[in-house]
Amino acid sequence: MKIYVRRFLMLFVAALIVFMTGVSAAQAASPHFKKNGEPVCTISYPAAATASTTCHTVLAGLGNDDLLATVTVGGFAVYQCENNGGQQAPGQNKVVEGPVTAPTFIDSDAIKNGNLTLDTKAAVLAAKDTVTATEAGCPNNNWTGVDPVLTVTRIDLVIEQPLGTVIFRCSAFNKDGLTSPVTLTC
Repeated sequence: MKIYVRRFLMLFVAALIVFMTGVSAAQAASPHFKKNGEPVCTISYPAAATASTTCHTVLAGLGNDDLLATVTVGGFAVYQCENNGGQQAPGQNKVVEGPVTAPTFIDSDAIKNGNLTLDTKAAVLAAKDTVTATEAGCPNNNWTGVDPVLTVTRIDLVIEQPLGTVIFRCSAFNKDGLTSPVTLTC
């Protein structure tokens, strides 16, 4: 009986050591932004009806797991009202566009000594070519909303490591539109 108790205690101690090693390794990761490395996003408008948003940040204290950064963008478009005769007048309504998301997957091999310079894939927000008179705020149903001008109002960046565990949730919002570059608040 004494031998079984001794073996049980040895297995218990070994399991405890393995468990504690895993806990200390998990606690060793202390993700943070490097100095001047907070998330900054750039909005570009390659066309009036399209906005492309990318974010840049520099991270340190990461663990040895894969990382996922997801950018989500939303905004509104304002349309010109056009009648059957081709005459145009400004629309009155802001038509909500989005949200659209763009995930950026980073393999753990790209993280060096817990450090990573992260540039996300572009989240591309696009307005519809035309909308109804009601959506655009035109005088009556003889008009159509055309020639949209898009404005980005919201950017969200969620960073996960390991996948499924959120380590940062950052965002910026302005109901009238964001001006590039945009520093996110985390």
